[in-house]
Amino acid sequence: MTSPLLTRILWVRGLRAFADGYISLLLPIYLISLGMGPFEVGIIATATLLGSGVLTLIVGLHAWRFQSHTLLLAAAVLMAATGLGFATISDFWPLLIVAAVGTLNPSSGDVSVFLPLEHALLSRTVPDKQRTAVFARYSLIGSLLAAAGALFAAVPDYAVTKFEVERQLVMQALFVLYGLIGVVCALIYRHIPKHADTSEQVTAAPLHKSKKIVFTLAALFSLDSFGCGFVVQSLVALWLYQKFELSTIVTGTIFFWTGVLSAFSYLVAVRIANRIGLVNTMVFTHLPSSIFLILAPFMPTLGWAIALLLARSALSQMDVPTRSSYVMAVVPPEERAAAASVTAVPRSLASALSPMLAGYMLSASAFGWPLVVAGGVKITYDLLLLALCRKVPPPEEERAAS
Repeated sequence: MTSPLLTRILWVRGLRAFADGYISLLLPIYLISLGMGPFEVGIIATATLLGSGVLTLIVGLHAWRFQSHTLLLAAAVLMAATGLGFATISDFWPLLIVAAVGTLNPSSGDVSVFLPLEHALLSRTVPDKQRTAVFARYSLIGSLLAAAGALFAAVPDYAVTKFEVERQLVMQALFVLYGLIGVVCALIYRHIPKHADTSEQVTAAPLHKSKKIVFTLAALFSLDSFGCGFVVQSLVALWLYQKFELSTIVTGTIFFWTGVLSAFSYLVAVRIANRIGLVNTMVFTHLPSSIFLILAPFMPTLGWAIALLLARSALSQMDVPTRSSYVMAVVPPEERAAAASVTAVPRSLASALSPMLAGYMLSASAFGWPLVVAGGVKITYDLLLLALCRKVPPPEEERAAS
């Protein structure tokens, strides 16, 4: 649990989460300041998810041909280029291209090409019994730093108030910072050994033995990701801005606390999974969170809406470490990089269309229809996951049952 490889992965996860935390909130405001509308914001959010999905799929299918060290370095360099591109380009079409080929993340979760590579390495650093705990730590650090990033998104407002500088200039500087964080990530990954020391030495391979379960999970995660795309953090922030006219400072504070609640829910998820299993934990914590999401737009006041969003955050992310652990558990070690990619791609590809649809909904009405649609889709996913996967337990649960 304290290997140098694990430490480096967690450092990079935290840095990327901090950058994603403030960028996801600033992105819609920055694009609107450039003269774009909610629909254009949704299109760019869609492009970021679509591009990340395609890149992640390509990397996952061919990762066995390359060393993880090389691919992680390339991803960090791409992150640096993405930040610089958004800081220096202001026209819609060029920004759309940068969004499609870059690493920008409009959501509060990790949907980048880093994900399958890091998951495959993490799963080899510890034995089965500690796997879920490692993924919980990985997710915990990500959520805490993303929450800090959400607070950091208030910097433009403070700069305008205290120093009377132009808001757009400050936001451009923060995109430059995003690029510099990519450079730091590259420096950290540069020191990962080309043949990383793990508890089990395996040679990466393409999908073969695990094709059936991986494709089943990929289809299920596609449905969940489609629902998630309606409520990426950028668009929830836009809904709060439209309906309640919240400032960036207040919105950032709200997302700070949703991030904190999500972060500590990962630790609770480990305890629950140890008692009722990984699949049951994914389903029975996810269902009530989706109900809270559906109810939020119907609340008559901001206070009630925030209360439901916070309650949802305390439950909705418990499936993150358990899902990652489950995928790594039910496939052979040599196929984990490919499996992580093929199951992670839906988090980008299947959710790529929904931000554009959500942007269209918000341009027509500030009610919050994207939240209602997202909740309904996610409930359907939960029920299908329970029906299809409860009879496919991970090895540690099989051993405990026998």
